[in-house]
Amino acid sequence: MRTQPQPLTARVRNLGILAHVDAGKTTVTERFLYLTGATHKRGEVHDGTTVTDFDPQERDRGITIFAAAVSCDWAGHRINLIDTPGHVDFSDEVERSLRVLDGAVAVFDAVAGVEPQSETVWRQADRHGVPRLAFVNKMDRAGADLDAAVESIRTRLGAVPLPVQLPIGREDGFTGVVDLVGMRAYVWADGAGTYTEGPVPDALLDEARHRRRRLEESVAELHPGALEEFCAHAELSPGTLTGALRDLTLSGDAVVVLCGSAYRDRGVEPLLDAVVAYLPAPSDMPPVRGEVPADPTAPFTALAFKVSATATGRMTYVRVYAGTIGKGDTVLDTTAGRTERVARILRVQADRATEVDVARAGDIVAVVGPKGARAGSTLCAPDAPVVLEPPTTADPVVSVSVEARRSADTGRLATALARLSEEDPSLVVRSDPETGQTVLSGLGELHLEVAVEKLRRDRGLEVAVGRPRVAYRETVAKGVTGLLHRHVKQDGGAGQFAHVVIDVEPVPEGEEFVFASAVTGGRVPQEYVRAVEAGCRDALVEGPLGGHPVTGVRVTLTDGATHPKDSSEMAFRTAGRFALREALRASAMTLLEPVADVTVTVPAESVGAVLGDLAARRGRVTDQTTRSGTAVVEATVPLAELFGYASRLRGRTQGRGTFTTRPAGYAPAPQGRTE
Repeated sequence: MRTQPQPLTARVRNLGILAHVDAGKTTVTERFLYLTGATHKRGEVHDGTTVTDFDPQERDRGITIFAAAVSCDWAGHRINLIDTPGHVDFSDEVERSLRVLDGAVAVFDAVAGVEPQSETVWRQADRHGVPRLAFVNKMDRAGADLDAAVESIRTRLGAVPLPVQLPIGREDGFTGVVDLVGMRAYVWADGAGTYTEGPVPDALLDEARHRRRRLEESVAELHPGALEEFCAHAELSPGTLTGALRDLTLSGDAVVVLCGSAYRDRGVEPLLDAVVAYLPAPSDMPPVRGEVPADPTAPFTALAFKVSATATGRMTYVRVYAGTIGKGDTVLDTTAGRTERVARILRVQADRATEVDVARAGDIVAVVGPKGARAGSTLCAPDAPVVLEPPTTADPVVSVSVEARRSADTGRLATALARLSEEDPSLVVRSDPETGQTVLSGLGELHLEVAVEKLRRDRGLEVAVGRPRVAYRETVAKGVTGLLHRHVKQDGGAGQFAHVVIDVEPVPEGEEFVFASAVTGGRVPQEYVRAVEAGCRDALVEGPLGGHPVTGVRVTLTDGATHPKDSSEMAFRTAGRFALREALRASAMTLLEPVADVTVTVPAESVGAVLGDLAARRGRVTDQTTRSGTAVVEATVPLAELFGYASRLRGRTQGRGTFTTRPAGYAPAPQGRTE
């Protein structure tokens, strides 16, 4: 590995654009690229000319499906940016991206404020500790309200929003912003290539002073250094205010809020300035895993977060956390336990790439050469092995059967499905033991539609697809105690002996499996206790009701016995597996079905028909509001009842209704469905 001194990582920003579908993420990304000179023409989603939505399906559907990495330069800083999907079915793409990002810009619709998927990606960013800026987009829309959007951030996300701008003009008359930190006005004229800077308009001066004062007070309450200056001088200097806002952003104690209209090129330059001023550099982040600093001279360490098969070869997207890697270097894939040679290093602009000789700590690049790396693999220097925590993958909730229409394509289909699951770990391929069919499982109906269309377009395969089915679970409603199982096997030579006694009971919602041992006196050695737990986990794969996975179970090993010669870990694992299977058959079991939180937006005159349809789908309405002639209905609906809902909703609302979903866990299925 090369370890020559390199420029400081302080001039790098690795960030993602997060939002609900159709909030304007991709348009914000396109304006970033245009204003920084990375592209020479504004890409538009509705024209299918965007850089990041380059896949034919993304352009056909008008939504982001695959996370796309791009790079640009602003104010002497390198910005590595990932445009993430906004649809809930592709939330795993967001999860993998957040795992390797240092900061994010959360985009909100100025009319709708915080929407369901906005909340989902915000919680994902919370889990990863990713500092964020908020950008309230579409300020030129009818009904746009910055204060209402800020309040929704406060109430629905539990964040502390700190607006640093005041809009100039309302709705279609929105022309610019007042920067409350520097107390300057920025105005964009129609067709102008950039903004003009000037003093705050007289009509807004009092309001700007009032909001600046509120900003200073809010910052002083949260930041000790700012409080000291505020108490001494009754105000904050722009330098102190900027430094305090950066500190609060990095700590997650507050969120800086900006506003604009990306489509009309208004407010994007100040957003870029805020990215540089407030979001962290790799050197600002704590060492990954507590021991790998963002140092170009340290041993090379990187995490693969995306794999893509292209016409030019297999590309593995990596975030370099430490060290430097060059073309031709050998790296260790600690996840697979093999060494790989890096043939090429690419700085990616969505579907285009520029070859570079080296990548350093803080960089996000694609490498060509590693054949076994997957999303979540750690690549590192062979003489300094390390394993980084991989991104989590959500469990699939919807399945379809797939088969090749021509028997000659069966082998090609198997290869293509394996490649799909390699590129997207949230897609699971398995063979149904009862029917022999190949089953493809994913995070939603759209997720599977996109995967099947990819088979058809990219692989040229004609496939037959079965009806979608949801992934049920089983749980214990009432358990059993004192279930005894003896596993004795003697067929010549060393035998097998294990005697276990277990109690089974339900656990609180949210816990999948809890195992405990109450054995005293050393009647079951600790290594055999671990084997019993492993056997119980084996038994959870198929439940007694319909062979569905079992969740929400506590197993307590209360007693057992061993044989001095014939007992082994294998014997106790087998005993644990059969004991739990018997206990589940003896328990009162409940079938669980996946449910989703659904937000339906329709014209007010259609709300009655929509409510009736939701009731017919076993939906439970949780909230209903009406604003400006538009009704928003929130409900919890079984996922199995949502297949085909999009076309039904369009029919009931003359094409004017829309809906979004997000997973809400599992709920008991009705008795008829269980039977």
